[in-house]
Amino acid sequence: MSPAVIDGSLIVLSSMGSSVMHRQRTLHSGRLTSGKRERVQLDASPTARALLTLELVQGSPGITADRLAGELGVSERAARRYVGILREAGLPIESVRGPYGGYRVGRGLRLPPLLFSATEALALVMAVLDGHHDARDPSNPVGSALGKIVRALPEPVAAQAEAVRRTTAAAPDRAAARPDPRITATLVQACTDHRRVRLDYRSEAGSEWVTEVEPWSVVVRHGRWYLLCRSLSADARRAYRIDRASGVELLADTFDPPDDLDPVATLEEHLAVGWEYDVEVVVDAPLDVVAHCLPRTLGRLEALDDATTRVVGSTSNPTWYAEQLAVLPAPFRIVQCLELQHTVREIGQRMLAASDAGATNTANEGGSTC
Repeated sequence: MSPAVIDGSLIVLSSMGSSVMHRQRTLHSGRLTSGKRERVQLDASPTARALLTLELVQGSPGITADRLAGELGVSERAARRYVGILREAGLPIESVRGPYGGYRVGRGLRLPPLLFSATEALALVMAVLDGHHDARDPSNPVGSALGKIVRALPEPVAAQAEAVRRTTAAAPDRAAARPDPRITATLVQACTDHRRVRLDYRSEAGSEWVTEVEPWSVVVRHGRWYLLCRSLSADARRAYRIDRASGVELLADTFDPPDDLDPVATLEEHLAVGWEYDVEVVVDAPLDVVAHCLPRTLGRLEALDDATTRVVGSTSNPTWYAEQLAVLPAPFRIVQCLELQHTVREIGQRMLAASDAGATNTANEGGSTC
């Protein structure tokens, strides 16, 4: 079989859904109860077998000739022949000898029209991570599909995409604010290489400045991308919204990140401090109960004893803070923050007034209570 036939089949497979694609679906449409792929039909064409060989090698990097032959329903010699056909077609099928060796697809494989620039590939990975936080898991369908794309990209493009996929830490999603993929890629690379960066940054209020930081981690939280880092000028931990960064420059200086860093937990603890009003609340409940009810962004939790917990944090929005405290299933006392005390009192009075009004209306109408 000539390389042109295989190359043409690949193009048809990715764009037009020809009979080659139909034959490929027929090859593995059924599954045994053990989870293994059914044997390929004996009358399957060499083109269909070659395409299935490519799929198997893509989906299972390191697959051995013996396992490949079993999946195809042919001898090992025939399986190697199909690998040779793919190589003749210009596909970089690599092989490694030894007990841990096998076949894998090398860098540079491009199936038209799936052609990605570095920015497009990284933007795709970022979009997937925004919507699917388990996309880093290769056993997950989304993670498996993403892995196939990354493995097929040329090395310079794949390196950036894989770095984002491997080093970002995702937390639950809400409203997204996606940053510039090029800036994100540079920051991810800096985190990986432990290199300092110079960051051009703009605050929410519109103030702009340039700062040098030691980037620890890129964290995706509620659809927003943060750089968790140490500010050199302030000698303190900082969290910057990457979508507010207008430029970044890699510096030559390196650094050692904190040991045992939990990026998501550290970011949420950081977001709980430094706001306008300092808060201290004592809750008559054990630490594990309070931790289950309150988001970590409310502040740091401390066990005063087996039945009492202290919450230490800050806020610029006492109403929001009071709403979070309202879900607690136990009494609590606001030790510090007059603004929060006033807000809780006002909310409580509104609740009592609503309850009294409802009881009065029910009595006047002669209705039943719930």
